[in-house]
Amino acid sequence: MSFPDLTPDLKAAMPELRGRLLANEGLAPLTWFRVGGPAQVLFTPADADDLAYFLQRLPTDLPVYVVGVGSNMIVRDGGVPGVVIRLAPRAFGEVKAEGDIITAGTAALDKRVAEVAASANLSGLEFLFGIPGTIGGALRMNAGANGGETKDILIEAIAVDRRGETHRFNNADMKFTYRASGADPSLIFTAARFRGTPSAPEAIRSRMAEVQAHRENAQPIREKTGGSTFKNPPGHSAWKLVDAAGCRGLKVGGAQVSEMHCNFLINTGNATAHDIEMLGETVRERVRATSGIELQWEIKRLGLKAN
Repeated sequence: MSFPDLTPDLKAAMPELRGRLLANEGLAPLTWFRVGGPAQVLFTPADADDLAYFLQRLPTDLPVYVVGVGSNMIVRDGGVPGVVIRLAPRAFGEVKAEGDIITAGTAALDKRVAEVAASANLSGLEFLFGIPGTIGGALRMNAGANGGETKDILIEAIAVDRRGETHRFNNADMKFTYRASGADPSLIFTAARFRGTPSAPEAIRSRMAEVQAHRENAQPIREKTGGSTFKNPPGHSAWKLVDAAGCRGLKVGGAQVSEMHCNFLINTGNATAHDIEMLGETVRERVRATSGIELQWEIKRLGLKAN
């Protein structure tokens, strides 16, 4: 499907815009699942000032969504009405270490941030080495793995609001909870600062190797997947509940619950977003029926279902 083309009017209202503005641009290639429809408008800002300029002049009734590398997301088959903003690594991906502080743009890969911290002999960020997303996603969902969470290391996050105004948030302002942040969902994070702990380089590298080995041995990282599908309910592991409900290997269309780790859904090659989402909902129903526990999606679902 396609949406009405809004780009001529937007460009006319933003004559000094430097970023790339595209109409009805496919989002499937930008996601790990490789499924989903187009964005009505896809905007890639040239830098933070360009992003602010765009937001200042964007009609307030147009919805805005932000995507990173699409590792924890299902874009639905009907596409995404409104504006999808993608922060590119060239403009928002810089990572640097100064003393015990790591500064990173929100398009920087979590793994890259862990590597820069290790090169500066700073520990505490090793868990990021096992998260296949960006810092923007880590801020939004308090990303964590292998015993660490974003809330453990964050000093400050910088964001732009829908009016194009810049704000700074300390750790408490982010209102982190398990796999979530209480920060205003309309904010677009552009950068963050983290604090590491000076440590022996051998210990840091050893911990990173453990994190990587865990991913390779326990997760289907070479499949078209979206990472962990469901949040762990208090006192439970989501994968154990899924397994106990008999869902390991379960299929809907071209989507399948991973045989390797059953809190992962995979696109076996020809899945639609509908297949993947319906598989997830089927798993939730079976877990509810067998355990009485309501699994909550960790993967974000974006856009419209196909007609």
